[in-house]
Amino acid sequence: MLSLELLFIPLFASLLILFAKGKAARALALVFTLIQLLVTGYAYTIYKANGGAAFEFTQAWVKSPVINIHFGVDGISLLMVMLTNLLLPLIVLSGFNREAKRPHIFYALMLFMQFALNGVFLSMDAFVYYIFWELALIPIYFIAFNWGDENRAKVTIKFFIYTLVGSLLMLFGFVFLYLSSPQHSLDWNTLTQFKTCSCNQTWLFWLLFAAFAIKIPIFPFHTWQPDTYKSAPTQGTMLLSGIMLKMGTYSLIKWLLPIVPDGFKEWQAVVITLSVIGIVYASIIAIMQTDLKRLFAYSSIAHVGLIAAGVFSFTQQGLQGSLAQMFAHGINVVGLFFCADIILSRTGTLQISNLGGIRNQNRLFSSLFLIVVLGSVALPLTNGFIGEFLLLYGVFEYNTWLSVFAGLTIILGAVYMLRMFQNVMSGPDSEHISSFPPLHWNEKLVLILIGGLIILTGVFPAPILELTQPAIDNLLK
Repeated sequence: MLSLELLFIPLFASLLILFAKGKAARALALVFTLIQLLVTGYAYTIYKANGGAAFEFTQAWVKSPVINIHFGVDGISLLMVMLTNLLLPLIVLSGFNREAKRPHIFYALMLFMQFALNGVFLSMDAFVYYIFWELALIPIYFIAFNWGDENRAKVTIKFFIYTLVGSLLMLFGFVFLYLSSPQHSLDWNTLTQFKTCSCNQTWLFWLLFAAFAIKIPIFPFHTWQPDTYKSAPTQGTMLLSGIMLKMGTYSLIKWLLPIVPDGFKEWQAVVITLSVIGIVYASIIAIMQTDLKRLFAYSSIAHVGLIAAGVFSFTQQGLQGSLAQMFAHGINVVGLFFCADIILSRTGTLQISNLGGIRNQNRLFSSLFLIVVLGSVALPLTNGFIGEFLLLYGVFEYNTWLSVFAGLTIILGAVYMLRMFQNVMSGPDSEHISSFPPLHWNEKLVLILIGGLIILTGVFPAPILELTQPAIDNLLK
């Protein structure tokens, strides 16, 4: 029943918030996301990391075709549920000093998206998983379309079409798997035990991989991402970058690897090469960016490219590092986009050339921003370090030369992130900045919590690694 609680708390909250008005809507959103976080914490404390599924719920839904509602978690999916329900209160709290138009709809959409995201990570039937995958697209589409900037219409339509095409390809793959399965079932346990012939896995791999690669995004499926991150409202960008892209990286491990292992082996070299190309390409483009949000968007492409490379190395270190880095990236990228939003709200610009000297006017913000930047560049004892170390180790085990190019993400990342920080925070006072007002209480709290998580999970990564290790061992077997 715990799986159902994790699902229906945000669903109930989203319906309730629709009837709230003004500040009551965001207050209710914060209360229910905190309740959801407490339930998630309880689930973590009682979960026994043995590699098997826990908190399972199974109920027959449709007799023909056979579709069962099946929820449950292992260490991999529980980590993603934890990330989702940890970030949502921070994302909601980040907007407490802003007055959003139609807040009851805005926060109801956010809680509905939390419901859909949890559904993706809890689902153990492919058809139910697909339903939640599509449901997660609906609220973020309306959030970006209604609360984005002046370019939101064109950008949001492009994002919607990209992801919808990928989703349909995945659906075709699942339909074929259902028809070819002797049991005529899309249950995860059935799909991972039944292996369709290698000739089918060749093209099945691409049907599933395309959907996941677009969501991540992996080069060259990435072209929707920078514009969408730039035009969406900050809280929408946080949802996209912090959690939604993890649907893709999670699905590589949970669904792609165990269902089409022969197709995975056949295309392993191609995908890991594309991932490494994406790392270098996105890092170089990030160096050239003059807008903060676009810089962070390309930085995200480079980081998730390394995560995908680690997954496709199919080594224990690569898989373990990918999960650790997914958790760390979610925290760091939310912190980066929140800092960009704080800068925009006080200066009216995100152009790096128009910024400078903020450190002289607000040392607290500068210090907290620095912690987020250092986590992003994987400084030792920050959360980004252990994940990137394991990822590069895993890629090195697969291919030495690819690991050399993948390692450029650390060097190039330090170049564009530290240069950005120097120009924005430590450079000479900009003529465009007359003052930089103090942080609001909610802004201080969010940044302090994010900074604390960056340091805490960097110094003590064992809880994350121990949670996922048994599930990874089962996958490798």
